[in-house]
Amino acid sequence: MKTVTVLVGSERKGSINLALARAIEKLAAGRMKFKFIPLGDLPMYNDDLWATPPASVVAFKEVIAQSEAILFVTPEYNRTIPPLLANAISWASKPYGKNVWVGKPVAITGTTPGALGTAVAQSHLRYVATVLDMIVLGQPEVYFQMKPGLIDENADVTDETTKAFLQAFVDKFDAFLDRVALPVAETA
Repeated sequence: MKTVTVLVGSERKGSINLALARAIEKLAAGRMKFKFIPLGDLPMYNDDLWATPPASVVAFKEVIAQSEAILFVTPEYNRTIPPLLANAISWASKPYGKNVWVGKPVAITGTTPGALGTAVAQSHLRYVATVLDMIVLGQPEVYFQMKPGLIDENADVTDETTKAFLQAFVDKFDAFLDRVALPVAETA
């Protein structure tokens, strides 16, 4: 079974992006085990902190280094990725020469109540991911518009067409991981 580290760009109580991530987790049951990593414990990025790196940063970099794959689930704030996620990405990519994102297979999705479904944020995140040398699942793109009741309190998708769409995403991610699986990096 593949282990996927899940990074949700919102820690808001009742986060619709967390609900989407939990629904995807349920659809992946039996093939992928999801490990959710909270991002709120990371301090704001500051190069000066590398002199004595905070324990939360060291632990986060270790988790990413040991991850088989990453699932980013991002909201869209001001037509880009939220600061919480940008901050986490920065910490794991630094200091120079110690980028733990290198070679990580990743999938990107996200949701919003709006019709664009985080399309711009995902585009920005795809760009950043390629610059940091991640291996990005290109298709299918999941620009998900969350509507009330679409995902229930048990993380079940209530609409069969939507469920089939998300299942296709899970199936493609699973097949992608079979193709690009790399050995987990040794940590520094």
